[in-house]
Amino acid sequence: MNLAEHLRRQFAYDDWANREVLTTIRSGGADERSVELLAHILSAERLWLERLKQQPQSSPVWPKTAIENCAAEIDGLRRAWHDFLGNVGEDELGRTVSYTNSKGEPWSSTILDVLTHVTMHSAYHRGQIASHMRARGKAPAYTDFIHAVRQKRIG
Repeated sequence: MNLAEHLRRQFAYDDWANREVLTTIRSGGADERSVELLAHILSAERLWLERLKQQPQSSPVWPKTAIENCAAEIDGLRRAWHDFLGNVGEDELGRTVSYTNSKGEPWSSTILDVLTHVTMHSAYHRGQIASHMRARGKAPAYTDFIHAVRQKRIG
């Protein structure tokens, strides 16, 4: 498996894990804070995709939204990341992209670093959702990568 294929697999996992969290929230297992965190995950994923595509930011980093909007955004991100990753070859992963962060600071990062950040950032916040749910006596979604592989949820 080459690096581009590995990244596509990581984003397939990310999509699956976000959907698992969404399902748990919809089933009544989470509260407003969990929805805020999921909305942030999705907004940040959209923001980084827009930065990679050199497009203007379309939504706030911490949006106030309903769970059904999260569901629609997950669907949109699945298609958008699939299209983007399908057009990125290994030779492009080291290319630098310039952008301005949410504090207005100019930065440059490689495409590989951005893609790695996106998946790790999302996993971090899914962990926060799980901790928050456990603290409230709720069972969080089981989103371990190895679980997804074992259950053949990703290739």
